[in-house]
This record gives sequence, structure tokens and C-alpha cells, in this order.
Amino acid sequence: MAVLNAKDLTLKYDQRCVVDGLSVEIPEGKVTMIVGANACGKSTLLRGLSRLLKPASGAVTLDGKDIHSRPARELARILGLLPQHPTAPDGITVRDLVGRGRYPHQGFFRSWREGDDAAVQRALEATETLALAERDVDELSGGQRQRVWIAMALAQETDVLLLDEPTTYLDLAHQVEVLDLVTDLNRKRGTTVAIVLHDLNLAARYADNVIAMKAGAVVAVGNPREVVTESLVRSVFNLDSRVIPDPVSGTPLIIPIGRHHVPTELELVS
Repeated sequence: MAVLNAKDLTLKYDQRCVVDGLSVEIPEGKVTMIVGANACGKSTLLRGLSRLLKPASGAVTLDGKDIHSRPARELARILGLLPQHPTAPDGITVRDLVGRGRYPHQGFFRSWREGDDAAVQRALEATETLALAERDVDELSGGQRQRVWIAMALAQETDVLLLDEPTTYLDLAHQVEVLDLVTDLNRKRGTTVAIVLHDLNLAARYADNVIAMKAGAVVAVGNPREVVTESLVRSVFNLDSRVIPDPVSGTPLIIPIGRHHVPTELELVS
């Protein structure tokens, strides 16, 4: 397993500062969910942690070594990333795209090995995309394509896996399947996982650790049972809510209060 840390991290797009002086640790061997309102810096933080975005200041270290000092192939054998909007080459099949996840493990001439076939097969089976293996990626629905991208990330078989909104385009059943799959990966292989997720209830259910962000800063870190509170939801999402135990998992369940569902004084008293 590997330890991923950010220290005094500042991330910018041109002159626009999105993350400013942030320090955070992605706990080794745990599932971490990064949550927050739109445009709070969640995806930018993930890009910084994965070396897609070079820090304006501060550093990201993997096992104590700055990720920008590591050779790209060496880093890719340890750390995998599924970005928010990946793009596939025209005409590529599902099997070939998933096979690209094996690139870091291959030699200089990219020779294909028996272990690569097995890794691709496992990834296709785990994401229920084996039946799609010979189809072109551009023929797939949004949900099917998203599962194929997840399969490619799984085929990379890294110690650390960063996922930016992996449940995008998926219906509720497949959202749960994907998060179950990630949990299996964590529990069976000890993979350290960090996921940017919009659904706070699913984040609270599946996370060992939650990082809540607001305006480019971390405002809360810890076990969801301890940090996901009504006051946090109000502060981070500007939303009034009731937080109750999830009847299935016992984790925090957020019940939003909209303008049309404000409890009456009598209901509050009772």
C-alpha cells in the first residue's frame, strides 16, 4: 500500500486560485470520499493529487517522495486515476481500451503478457462489461461507457486509485454496484481509494473517511458518523437538513429540507 499526502498545496488555473494552502492525507488502505458543493475545488484537488495539475506551491508526496520527481511509468504502476470526462480514441473496442490500463506494467516495447490478459478479464467481469468487449466504445450508452472506463482503471491494478465522479451517467442500481465494486477492491486488495462524489448519502455509506471542502479549503475530515452533521451540511452545502441514522447501514442519512417542506412548529415540538 502507499501513502498519499498534500502539504500546503496551492492549485491554480492560469491566475485563478482554486485550492489555497491545503494540507490533507489520504489514509492508507481506506476509502475516502471527497464531498462539497459545486466549484469548491474537489476535482481540482484530485487533479493535483494525481499529477495532472502542477502545484503553484506546496507538494504532493507518495510514500514520502514528491510525485513530480517520479518517472511517469513508475507512478502509474502505483497510482491510477479516472478523470471526470475521459475521452477514448475513435474506433477503439472495449477490450482494447481496458487493455490500455496495463501500459504501466509492460516493458519498453509494450509487449503483451499472459498476466495482462488475466487482468483485463478480471476488470471486464467485475464491471459486467465482458459482453461488450468487442464493441466499439463510441457505440455504447453513457452508463456502459462509464463502466468501461472504470474497468480500465481496475485493470491498471494500482495501490492507490483516484476516481472523479465515477457514478456519472449511471442509474441508482449501477451507482451502488460501482461503489460495492470499489469497496470489494479496497477490502480484498487493500487498495487506497479516493473518490469525488456528489451524492452525500452514498458517500457517507461507503466512506471510511470523508473530506469535506468549501471554497478550496478542507473544513472537516474524519469518519462520516462523526463529521456528517446538520451543521456541516448547512455550512458546506448551504442547505438545511435533518441527519438521521441510515436504517440499512447505520451511517448518516441526510434528509434535505426544501422551501416546500419546512416543518411546522407543531411538528418540530412533537
